[in-house]
Amino acid sequence: MTDDLKTLANRCGIADAYHDIWGGHHATSTYTRQALLAAMHFAPEAVADAPADLSKAIEAAARQRVLPPVLVVRAGEPIRILHALQNWHWTLVLETGETTSSQCPPTGELELSPIATIGYHRVEFRRDAITHSMPLIVVPRRCHQPAAIQEGGRIWGLTVQLYGVRSARNWGIGDFTDLGELLALTAAMGGDLVGVNPLHALFPDNPAHISPYSPSQRGFVNVLYLDVAALAEFSSCAEAKRRLASADFQKRLQALRDAEMVDYVQVSRAKFEILEILFAHFLANGDKGANQHSAAFAAWRAAQGDELERHARFAALQSHFRAADANIWGWPAWPEDYRDPDSPAVAAFAHEHAAAVTYHAWLQWLADTQLAAAARRAEQCGMAVGVYQDLAVGANPNGAEVWNWQEVFAVDAHAGAPPDEINLMGQDWGLPPFVPHRLRDAAYTPLIDILRANMKHAGALRIDHVMGLLRMFWVPADIPATEGAYVHYPFEDILGIVALESQRNQCLVIGEDLGTVPDGFRPHLAECGVFSYHPLIFERYPDGNFRLPNDVPQQALVAAGTHDLPTLRGFWHGTDLEIRAALHLFPSEELRQRLITERDWDRGRLLWALEQENLLPAGVSRQPAALPELTAPVVTAIHAYLARTPAQIMVVQPEDIFGVLEQPNLPGTLEHQHPNWQRKLPLPLEDWAGLASFDALVAAVRAARKSRP
Repeated sequence: MTDDLKTLANRCGIADAYHDIWGGHHATSTYTRQALLAAMHFAPEAVADAPADLSKAIEAAARQRVLPPVLVVRAGEPIRILHALQNWHWTLVLETGETTSSQCPPTGELELSPIATIGYHRVEFRRDAITHSMPLIVVPRRCHQPAAIQEGGRIWGLTVQLYGVRSARNWGIGDFTDLGELLALTAAMGGDLVGVNPLHALFPDNPAHISPYSPSQRGFVNVLYLDVAALAEFSSCAEAKRRLASADFQKRLQALRDAEMVDYVQVSRAKFEILEILFAHFLANGDKGANQHSAAFAAWRAAQGDELERHARFAALQSHFRAADANIWGWPAWPEDYRDPDSPAVAAFAHEHAAAVTYHAWLQWLADTQLAAAARRAEQCGMAVGVYQDLAVGANPNGAEVWNWQEVFAVDAHAGAPPDEINLMGQDWGLPPFVPHRLRDAAYTPLIDILRANMKHAGALRIDHVMGLLRMFWVPADIPATEGAYVHYPFEDILGIVALESQRNQCLVIGEDLGTVPDGFRPHLAECGVFSYHPLIFERYPDGNFRLPNDVPQQALVAAGTHDLPTLRGFWHGTDLEIRAALHLFPSEELRQRLITERDWDRGRLLWALEQENLLPAGVSRQPAALPELTAPVVTAIHAYLARTPAQIMVVQPEDIFGVLEQPNLPGTLEHQHPNWQRKLPLPLEDWAGLASFDALVAAVRAARKSRP
């Protein structure tokens, strides 16, 4: 029975064991195998009692299948299709509509000539009145790379948490107008990109749910980033103008701008109060032909298809049920008839509450329009990349994306990570992963939709935890993460689709490859044109010293840190370690003391590295004790150090320029423990240019990068 269970698990991609970062061997237990197979939608009783029979049933189903669910091939490679359609007539239908036809050979094996045209094609088989069709995805060998970084070219830019950008006009949260201004400012300084946190749609009914890495739907946008006053409808709506201009509303907005943290609940109330007025104005004028945007919205809505309609239905349903019961936290808590997006109950609701569904579709149209305008502004400024977006590793189990694709997502299992030095018990991210064979059965459509949506207005896309293209660490619900196991995915297919969408959308791809990385994985990504991710804190030699600039790879992005790592000032002072200790996040006092000691050494190592490059500012000693505060000249020197690397992309965090102490997110904590995803930058956007520390750092980076004028 144990061998049969292992065979079944292997067939479904579940690994027999994993090794942690210390080389420790963790065998996959019987319980974990059974739990993960159940998470893949197999009947728990069949998994536990008859795994051999289940394996045979899977094999039989595969044999009975007329065609594979999808075939992914590289452009220019021979195409072989194994099937049971001897002597049937086949037709290759390219995405362009061009066709090629012939008769299938009697051998049951069809070989097609190589196809040079990348895209989503199909092969049809006909005999008499019977037709079978198979998607054929032809993918390129490499992702898109802009001309500015070809032949060793190097570019740089800023990365911000958009919600934390202050400005004189926003409503207490950064918005798409701020993003456009940031792009123009960066371009004027010689930069070519502005990176942002994930912009994915969250939960409008629950603005207190704020993590951009736990979204409702990755294919749509968080509408709190709308600049409400910039909407076309606002200019013609007297009621909205009166409400915005009122003394009490202006007082609310000023309080939101002045707040040290983003108050998502109050920001949401303010924005939706005006947006609801504007939507009523939009509906009232649209039917009369007075609203010139009605036709544009209708066309856009139609072009988005079922994905938008389901997202809008979800948002309307969740708002409806939560209004009646504040404990309704997501679709699994809805009445059962509504848990299936294709149910008659959902269709009836959409008909009866058509205005509510339209409202949420309209909000997405507005957000898409403003994000597109920011991207156009980058193009007009001559930026090589422009908007650099971030794709979260998964979606919240209670949100629209999982509701829409329930059959493709795992049940009662989450993506996570095995133990490491900071998280000795491993990590459970609370995000259900795709089930590999069900993703393939869906012809990879859920993944394609997400990639396409996030690349549409982006010149670059960061794929969070890019190792998940090859394997994901699954953790069964309600057990320690140490008991998880790796599940493998059809890597070549998925990587090819990433490259296809990258080329289609002219979007550079950056893989966040931090953590436990399989042997040979990074070279494979590099061959496909995916950039690796190199924060300074991890760029070390085996002896712990920081890697000198010339030893950093070329096809890479370098940065001083990330949203999950301490700022330079926080790193210098050990603030992250102090906060972890105060929150009792260290599993042992021994580990805490060791990390404190290593941080003391790291300060000296950093100064030593700057000295090797002759970048130590005048009067600064190599002895960290002689530098109690991290000064602006040293911060500038660190960025000049990074700018000297051959890495073709460099990004700068404003937090480091402005001397911010605490990082945007402290991994391993929740919002009630620590103010993650709420911190604002200390200076409004209008004051950045002309600030001495800002100008000095930009000048140092440009000198080292030889940026475009």
